[in-house]
Amino acid sequence: MTSAVTTLEFELQPADGQRLASLCGPFDDNIKQLERRLGVEINYHNEDFTLIGAQRLINAAAQILTDLYVDTQPVRGQGLADITPEMVHLAIEGSQVLDQASQSDEHYQYRNEVSIKTKRGLIKPRSPSQANYVTDIINHDITFGIGPAGTGKTYLAVAAAVDALERQQVRRILLTRPAVEAGEKLGFLPGDLSQKVDPYLRPLYDALFEMLGFEEVEKLIERNVIEVAPLAYMRGRTLNDAFIILDESQNTTVEQMKMFLTRIGFNSRAVITGDITQIDLPRNAKSGLRHAIEVLHGVEGLSFDFFHAEDVVRHPVVARIVRAYEAFDSQQQPQTTSAQKAPLLQQDVSTPTNNETPS
Repeated sequence: MTSAVTTLEFELQPADGQRLASLCGPFDDNIKQLERRLGVEINYHNEDFTLIGAQRLINAAAQILTDLYVDTQPVRGQGLADITPEMVHLAIEGSQVLDQASQSDEHYQYRNEVSIKTKRGLIKPRSPSQANYVTDIINHDITFGIGPAGTGKTYLAVAAAVDALERQQVRRILLTRPAVEAGEKLGFLPGDLSQKVDPYLRPLYDALFEMLGFEEVEKLIERNVIEVAPLAYMRGRTLNDAFIILDESQNTTVEQMKMFLTRIGFNSRAVITGDITQIDLPRNAKSGLRHAIEVLHGVEGLSFDFFHAEDVVRHPVVARIVRAYEAFDSQQQPQTTSAQKAPLLQQDVSTPTNNETPS
């Protein structure tokens, strides 16, 4: 049954032409995005808005516009804040209005249950899975965040690390990932050691710059309060009073994962993120993340959070791409015959020291 079309009128206060222009975007692109995604009509004159559509959708649109207008207020020392299409997309996803299964009050509670405060503002989870993830990071010594790209695993982990540092719960942040090429042979990389590993660690730098600013991050790196290093540099160290993030952990070997987990010292917290569908290791190498899921499941002090396509907070097409790959993989699995599985079973029997179930 089609929902009745209603009209909602409201105004944004305080009136400010520059903030309104930032909210609407160039050529009203932000307004058009809201109209297209929510299926509503938005008309405005100065700060007066008129929304036309289904009651539930126009209420959501009004709340999104109000929240984004608050975000336009000038940040001290940085001037007026611009509302980007990415921010509009995240606001729509965070409202959960497009998910019919999430309309009950209990599904909305997560939005106010947990949040992460940084100098650049308040970071709130965009889905129940993200809320559970943040809660587990706060309450557990070691947290695994596992799922497809774009679900906020690394971003939220870095935000939690920055928050812990600013609250003086830890003395330093350590960010690491294995230096494994994504199916490509990059060959010789010029420069010193730092310049060689920087391309692998760029996503971690980007998250830090967004939350703390470029100059502040550079100062903290110079003082060794923030350390960004390849995983190989963790061997032999004991990391106390630190917030440690291992990114792209699907590309660790079993030995590397064990080595990393045993580096964690007193008053330290660790977050391990990865996507087991994007392993770039050689075919004969076992993923340390896959192995850890099997071996460590149920160990006290550890938590495992699994993300899915509906948790993707990037462009909407990314979620559809993830679902398409998942559907294709599920169709391919039944086609594996018992004859194809036999060599794997034989290999497992011949190597009894290997605890990993063949995948």
